[in-house]
Amino acid sequence: MSKIQAIRGMNDILPGETPVWQYLEDTVQRVLQRYSYRELRFPVLEQTQLFKRSIGEVTDIVEKEMYSFADRNGDNLSLRPEGTAGCVRAAEEHGLLYNQQQRLWYKGPMFRYERPQKGRYRQFHQIGVEAYGMAGPDIDAEVILICARLWQALGLSAHVRLELNNIGTSADRKAYGEALVSYLHRHEAALDEDSRRRLGSNPLRILDSKVPSTQAILEDAPVLADFTSAETREHFAALQALLSAACVAFTVNPRLVRGLDYYNNMVFEWITSALGAQGTVCAGGRYDGLVAQLGGRGTPAVGFAMGVERLVLLLQESGALPAALTQQLDLYIAVGDGLGAQAMVLAETLRDRLPALRVQLNCGGGKISNQLKRAFNIGATRALVLETGQDGQVQARLRHLHDDSAPQLLRCDEVADVLQGLISGA
Repeated sequence: MSKIQAIRGMNDILPGETPVWQYLEDTVQRVLQRYSYRELRFPVLEQTQLFKRSIGEVTDIVEKEMYSFADRNGDNLSLRPEGTAGCVRAAEEHGLLYNQQQRLWYKGPMFRYERPQKGRYRQFHQIGVEAYGMAGPDIDAEVILICARLWQALGLSAHVRLELNNIGTSADRKAYGEALVSYLHRHEAALDEDSRRRLGSNPLRILDSKVPSTQAILEDAPVLADFTSAETREHFAALQALLSAACVAFTVNPRLVRGLDYYNNMVFEWITSALGAQGTVCAGGRYDGLVAQLGGRGTPAVGFAMGVERLVLLLQESGALPAALTQQLDLYIAVGDGLGAQAMVLAETLRDRLPALRVQLNCGGGKISNQLKRAFNIGATRALVLETGQDGQVQARLRHLHDDSAPQLLRCDEVADVLQGLISGA
């Protein structure tokens, strides 16, 4: 009988990898708590119409990438391809938005049917941050500062850069889109296949093309900044002043657009050159019309999402991971014949007395030499050998597995104090 394997592009995260994920997630949570953002959890499965109305029916996500199906009741459902729409739906449904200010965040898997590649999968994970009820550039600056503080906490500040753009209102983009289409029609034969397809459905996405020939055509194309309203330009200028005052470096990229229809005014991306073509690790912007678009009352909003897989890759490839992440076990207790009960009681005592100590107790018996070999192979810092001495008394030998120091012979009631001293000395 053949083995059942994981679905292509939906990956297992193995025990050797999860410490990096936990480190990243814990760091994000600590940073967000410092800014008073609260976690919201919502389902991975939503009505398909939620994403059609928010993301846009002519986007690649809705047209080609969503996992959608009819359930037994005939309802059309989709696995969430991104988090903002679900966050808005949940917050609006439970009365968190109208005439209120909310600072929220979420994490979890998202799903898109696309060609799997390094850092880009069919099930991928995002951490998202959303702020509601605040219309000024100060909240825009805050969500960008959250990112900057996170990069600092993770040791990634030197590996990412910030790009901004003002994409105006929907009316601004409509006028710009007409001018862009008029220009590109004159060069249609030279455009790449995807860009020709987008020309009739979502022309602003052509600005994202990485095809050199298309990029060359765009060099002389109309610029969105020439079509934006005075109000959005003032907002964008105020945001830039706030970021400069906070010493956050940025570049204005007039070609930067986001792939989701609900964005307006300010958009941004944090980009790295350390991951090849998949350079964006975090992106977001304002989406002031989305709440009303989904049936609520008009609510200003801004947020961002970061790709966990890409950040994990960046942490690994930039050398920013703490060395302690490779060491997951402080003490391995090897157990002599007939001492299972005493060893278990001692292990529990150590966990009570030293909560930060990571302890693993050998289970299943075996020779002491084999138990020590296992302790070394799994990366334990120290091993405690519990055995019966020549005088018939239970004794403990504490061994340091990664240096040549002599073992310490201890009474069982001394072990916790000795280990406490070693931890404090470290």
